[in-house]
Amino acid sequence: MPSLAGKTIFITGASRGIGKQIALRCARDKANIIVAAKTAEPHPKLPGTIYTAAEEIEKAGGKCLPCVVDVRDEEQVTKAFEQAVQKFGGIDILINNASAISLTDTPSTPMKRYDLMHSINARGTFLCSKVAIPYLKKSSNPHILMNSPPISLNPFWFKSHVAYTVAKYNMSLFALGLSAELRESGIAVNTLWPKTAIDTDAIKLIAGGDYHKRCRRPEIMADAAYAILTQDSRSCTGNFFIDETLLRQQGVTDFDQYAVIPGTTDFMFISFCDDNLSQMQREKSSMSGKKSEINASEGTANVEQIFDKIKTLLTPELLKQINSVYTFDLQGDRLYLDMKNDNGSVGQGEPPSGKAQCTFKMSKSDFQSMFAGKLKPTAAFMSGKLKIQGDLSTALKLEKLLNQMVKSKL
Repeated sequence: MPSLAGKTIFITGASRGIGKQIALRCARDKANIIVAAKTAEPHPKLPGTIYTAAEEIEKAGGKCLPCVVDVRDEEQVTKAFEQAVQKFGGIDILINNASAISLTDTPSTPMKRYDLMHSINARGTFLCSKVAIPYLKKSSNPHILMNSPPISLNPFWFKSHVAYTVAKYNMSLFALGLSAELRESGIAVNTLWPKTAIDTDAIKLIAGGDYHKRCRRPEIMADAAYAILTQDSRSCTGNFFIDETLLRQQGVTDFDQYAVIPGTTDFMFISFCDDNLSQMQREKSSMSGKKSEINASEGTANVEQIFDKIKTLLTPELLKQINSVYTFDLQGDRLYLDMKNDNGSVGQGEPPSGKAQCTFKMSKSDFQSMFAGKLKPTAAFMSGKLKIQGDLSTALKLEKLLNQMVKSKL
């Protein structure tokens, strides 16, 4: 049976999430792991550091070298590889897992965030790959694996967050180019991407609510990565793998083992998979014929009734929790919701207190369904029914109000 025993694996962004889970899977084979990440001190909202990850890896059976590394910094990256080679004798595998995300449209993407995404996703991936190549050439079965999606030029994947899409596709383009460049050296270069959303602490922080219940656990990505890394590097290169598809090809049939909630079938599908897009479009098509039926007779209030109900829910406690100002663009009609100033207010047009922190753009019927609890905000956003301008974390705070609306049986 193939094994990673004694192999040395350099993983960026492995202090938590998918990167750490891949490290733990490799550690079970008694592999040597370099945890290369910035998190030396605990994050105020996200658990885990390079040192706590190292402890888990060694408990799982591997050896570990935790390194404080900003993948944008050439000196830090070079030093980390040198330390790894000094400790373990070489490098067999590089996993470019570190990434930055901002699911915002162009007007709502600050250049600082744009620069961060491109410097980590593109520059960081290129830099780590460049530094790793001389060491990988000395390995008997060398691999580079990117945590990045298959490349699709369907505009659907660009229109809601073009800066993030381009930044993430850069990782995949590097994989495509490097697989050709390094083929004669026997270095495999592939990408791996999940079919469904993966339950990580970062996703919980971004999405909040019960979003994680519609996810799979990161173990599915770890098992898929292991399946790639144990293949012959000269025959397995230049592929854009999807976790579920790959594991099915490997003979896996029980995918319920990966569900956060066993028995779940209503998964949140991830961006960039054209198979997912087809399903999203079919769901959208099936719903379009029902939109005209979304009215009071179904128990769904109209827009005016919804805002009247919101007025009754603006308690000091809820205002303190949300503390934000919103506008809604509903097919040209503009409404505002101020949950920050005085006792809160709602109305037509722009908020009297000034510019809103977040704007939602969607159809009236989808707005009605969302506030009736029939359409989840994350599903609306991921499927393109909801467009968000402004701060995404501010937008997600509104789920508290939605939960109140559903409880009140609007």
